[in-house]
Amino acid sequence: MKLNDKQTEALKAFAPQIESFTKPALIWVYALLIPMAIAAYALYVQVAEGHIVTGMRDNVVWGLYIANFIFFIGISYAGAVISGILHLLNVEWRKPIIRVAELITVIATIIGPIYILLCVGRLDRLHHLFIFARLQSPITWDVLAITTYLVGGVLFLYLAAIKDFAIYRDATELKLQNWRRKLYKVLALNYQDTPEQKKSIATSMNLLSIMIIPLAIIVHSVLSWIFGMTMRPGWHSTIFGPYFVLAAIYSGTGVLIIAMWIFRKVYRLKDYLLDKHFIYLGYIMMVLAAGYGYFTFSEYLTDWYSSEKWNSEVIDKLFDLNQYGWYFIFANFAGVVLPIFIVAIPKLRTPNLITIAASFMVLAMWVKRYLIVVPTLESPLFPMQDTRIEFVQYSPTWVEWALTAGGIATFLLLFTLASKFMTIIPISEFESEKHA
Repeated sequence: MKLNDKQTEALKAFAPQIESFTKPALIWVYALLIPMAIAAYALYVQVAEGHIVTGMRDNVVWGLYIANFIFFIGISYAGAVISGILHLLNVEWRKPIIRVAELITVIATIIGPIYILLCVGRLDRLHHLFIFARLQSPITWDVLAITTYLVGGVLFLYLAAIKDFAIYRDATELKLQNWRRKLYKVLALNYQDTPEQKKSIATSMNLLSIMIIPLAIIVHSVLSWIFGMTMRPGWHSTIFGPYFVLAAIYSGTGVLIIAMWIFRKVYRLKDYLLDKHFIYLGYIMMVLAAGYGYFTFSEYLTDWYSSEKWNSEVIDKLFDLNQYGWYFIFANFAGVVLPIFIVAIPKLRTPNLITIAASFMVLAMWVKRYLIVVPTLESPLFPMQDTRIEFVQYSPTWVEWALTAGGIATFLLLFTLASKFMTIIPISEFESEKHA
């Protein structure tokens, strides 16, 4: 495959990234294997001894696992919606960031559903979910939607990478092992950059973008219905659908900004991931923060103003500084106010500060997921008597924290391995004199 000058220059710049593992990269990989090993042991303990080793009980049946599930599925929106919309609009500055977004989509969608399995007590009956599926159950809808979403995300990533696979296959500048060149040859599907092949890929990408955007909205809407269709305080709300969707896109944007900043620092990509990419994504983050803040205010204002005893119990827990008050304040300040404040002021609109705001926001959004799940389950509909406090109040155990850390480490490891398999910036996109 013939390259232009810009593609050749970019390939030489990125060659060390995919040719081999440097010593710091190996140390990083080994460091990630430590929490993964601890998580594997925690999983063994949970399987061997049962859910008694977790903080989940008859009343609080969900905890960290479900919060992690919602979080990972949410951040997968970064690729599905942002890159999909930018692709359809043919936004030029999207090109250097689109692969990072697509990788976030695929990897997060793989890890998220694993936390659902950790909540299942009888994994030996997991196949019953498919054999005896009930179409009236939102859980069945969720399984079908996430599976379809994952397939669409993988196809979107693969189609966008075919041109680069052909470049790796033919590039003499790259010092690759024979097995890797053979693998790239298979993955490239005999792509030769002919006009017909270009048209086919462009058409397929456009069709997938059109399909994956509504599919992403459907996935998180279905997830929200699992909560909204349950008669629980704080959950039974018609606003949960758009609330979950907006929160997912918002948190996904934050993770995308963080990933861009890390790769820009590690691989010295200031000539490719420019300040304007952070500023543009900062604008998107600010608008989403305003929308998310509006939904949050509307949700809690209506519950507080109605003064229904059932909903008031949850609101009181969230406002009480001795219970979840500080978490609630952090979730709303770091998740809404801080990003708007930093991006709105021109002097603060720098890649570093935008990334700091995104980091606090992503953590706040995880806390928010936790606050959606746990306080509601600690507020039962029927009065409870003679019940031990640990059956009513949830406290995560080391097993749950270990598996949470293991999931994050797995996400980072898969991202690291993916960046060693393909350039984090698409080489094939450099078709003009400008990088972005």
